[in-house]
Amino acid sequence: MNAEDRVIVALDVPDERSAIDFVERLEQVSFWKVGLELFTSTGPKILELLKSRQKRIFLDLKFHDIPNTVAGACRVASRYGVDLLTIHATSGKEALKAAIEAVQVGASSAGVKPPKLIAITLLTSISSRELAFDLKIPLELPEYVLEMLLMAQETGLDGTVCSPQEVAQLRQTCGKDFLLVCPGVRPTWAEAKDQARSLTPAQALKAGADYLVIGRPITASDNPELAWKKICEELASVS
Repeated sequence: MNAEDRVIVALDVPDERSAIDFVERLEQVSFWKVGLELFTSTGPKILELLKSRQKRIFLDLKFHDIPNTVAGACRVASRYGVDLLTIHATSGKEALKAAIEAVQVGASSAGVKPPKLIAITLLTSISSRELAFDLKIPLELPEYVLEMLLMAQETGLDGTVCSPQEVAQLRQTCGKDFLLVCPGVRPTWAEAKDQARSLTPAQALKAGADYLVIGRPITASDNPELAWKKICEELASVS
């Protein structure tokens, strides 16, 4: 896989027209993320549009609910033929198990390949201080993220979403076949904004990330095509 195929561009836009504009402007992008804002605006229509253009899709809805509700949501979402689907690890083992079964059932009923089910370990906007003082978690941040990953892996999920700063440690623990998807990746020329734990794209791949999720450095740029080109050039240096 080429390095640029490991970049998932986040369509963090409010409506279908804005999304289509970016997909048409950035024809070389093969993998797109659809999150809560866009999916709430368009529903599955945006997924159908991306599929019609042979794009890969990361449906990042971060399901977090009781096992029965999570299973129902995963069963429906898996029928869309997306490639990656997210669920919060903090939903607990029973919800994770229910989600695994549900994506198989939903995809089979639609005659599509089931999505890779990816657990959210900890949102990349949360700092060590917030974990301790706001969420009252007594573990150090890297230890907490590792525990969430191990629970997801032991339960049978396909991978986790994690900060690039945790990738090297997590890769050593989980082995090469467990997917590590990293948002919060920022080129040196882009602002960090609300990402508390970040690396550059090249650093994240070298650390062991399978996929990088990059949004605003591209989509909020004055020249998205140039921003995409610069990121691809940076990643070309990663063997």
